[in-house]
Amino acid sequence: MQITKRSMVSGKDNTRDIAVTQAQLDAWRPGVLIQDAFPHLSLDDREFLMTGITPEEWDEHFSEED
Repeated sequence: MQITKRSMVSGKDNTRDIAVTQAQLDAWRPGVLIQDAFPHLSLDDREFLMTGITPEEWDEHFSEED
C-alpha cells in the first residue's frame, strides 16, 4: 500500500510502498503497539509510519558523523 506521511524533521511529504492493509492500519491507530500491529515490517517502515521520516532523512539529520 502506498503510504504518504509528512516528515517530522523536514516537513516534506514522503511516500513509501509498505506491505500493510487498511485493517492493520485501523487496528494500530486506536492504541495497538506498532510492533504488535506490524511484526513483519522493518524498523525503517515502522519509523516511517510513526513519524514520516525516511531512512535517507534519518541518516541526513541524525548522522553521528557531524
